[in-house]
Amino acid sequence: MLPEPTMSPATGFPTREVLRLLGLSESRLRYWVRTGFVKPARGPGDRFRFRFQDLVILRSAQALVESGVPIRRARRSLERLRAELPKGRSLAELRILAVGGEVVAEQNGSAWEPETGQRLLLLDIGEMARSAAPLALAVAAEAESRADELSAEDWHELGVELEVTAPEEAPSAYRRAIESDPKYAAPYLNLGRMLHEQGDLSAAERLYRTALSECAVDATAAFNLGVVLQDGGRWQEAGEAYRQAIRLDAGYADAYYNLAAVYEHLGDSAVAIQNLQAYRRLVRG
Repeated sequence: MLPEPTMSPATGFPTREVLRLLGLSESRLRYWVRTGFVKPARGPGDRFRFRFQDLVILRSAQALVESGVPIRRARRSLERLRAELPKGRSLAELRILAVGGEVVAEQNGSAWEPETGQRLLLLDIGEMARSAAPLALAVAAEAESRADELSAEDWHELGVELEVTAPEEAPSAYRRAIESDPKYAAPYLNLGRMLHEQGDLSAAERLYRTALSECAVDATAAFNLGVVLQDGGRWQEAGEAYRQAIRLDAGYADAYYNLAAVYEHLGDSAVAIQNLQAYRRLVRG
């Protein structure tokens, strides 16, 4: 039997709360822990404490199994996805679903099968998102009731989950993350992207500039700022933002591609071609 902790001031969810929120059986939760798929922390009495990120990942795994994906395939696919993510990134940042018994991941408009790497047409995940919304809202309500215990990372993970299932609630979680730790870049980037997609270029620009000034230098913040400025027709400023992204990360292929478009728009075809060639070299390895 998994331990049955009592609530304590320690950060994280005790076992019984995870079982209640996710509707998992104790044996299934024990399987995910035993195989190392999730690695809960230990709280008072050496009892498990699960973070929001653990809940998000467990929910994804459970949804795959309930959709007909064999449990070992679900675990194998999710572990492969995790191994492919850059250091410091989380499975909680991806949208994961089952289609015809296969696991599909989606991020930033691209969809692919983790086991094969095959790219797919972007799939409609609306139905899965709607079915998961009650859980996400329950987790959000739980977070509000225990706000003082949560870290910036906890709030950010919750925001990622809410983007998929209850997007109108996600900005609040990202703002909570920023308030909790103004030097943590991830919520600035996600909230900025949401505002950009909603057409609020000024608010998105402010967030990206704040991220660049307050957080450790982040090439993605500079790149996203460039996209906002480019969409606003501010081509010279966009070019400087893309150049900053490249200074921060010389391997940032998309920054070269967008910078090529900027130079082409400004009438400097020679430099545009140079940046496009750099982009091609990078994507071809």
